[in-house]
Amino acid sequence: MIILIMGVSGSGKTTIGQLLADSLQWEFRDADNFHLPKNIDKMRRGIPLDDADRLPWLQDIQAAIKNWLEENQNVVLACSALKDSYRQYFLIGDKRIKLVYLQGSFELIQKRLQERQNHFMPEKLLQSQLDALEEPADAIYVDISQPPQEIVQEIRDSLQI
Repeated sequence: MIILIMGVSGSGKTTIGQLLADSLQWEFRDADNFHLPKNIDKMRRGIPLDDADRLPWLQDIQAAIKNWLEENQNVVLACSALKDSYRQYFLIGDKRIKLVYLQGSFELIQKRLQERQNHFMPEKLLQSQLDALEEPADAIYVDISQPPQEIVQEIRDSLQI
């Protein structure tokens, strides 16, 4: 099974994804690690990525997902997956892929981004992410204002794992 943890930058994808993977003794992967260096540099400079920038990233993640499924690996993947068209790259019509959407207020996410250190995604890009966000129709919605361990338990309960 692959659990795709999605949401805007600062929603807690990496924190929750790592905690969930640890609790399940699964592999954790962060989609940020699939970005091309030129795209990371662009985001560091406060320039939002466009669909052309994201295409190689989407294709690389899709290839990894297909590989994990072929090898029957259990993986928790943290990925923004902001648009439905991006999610279609990842979900590939396979029921073994579960989507979890970390949802929270602008104020909470902005506060988290202001406090975060050593990350390439600046707080000033939050609004561009929210503008691009297409909330998923078929996902487990989780309120990020809860403590991380409660979020992990809610995900596990929802997926019955």
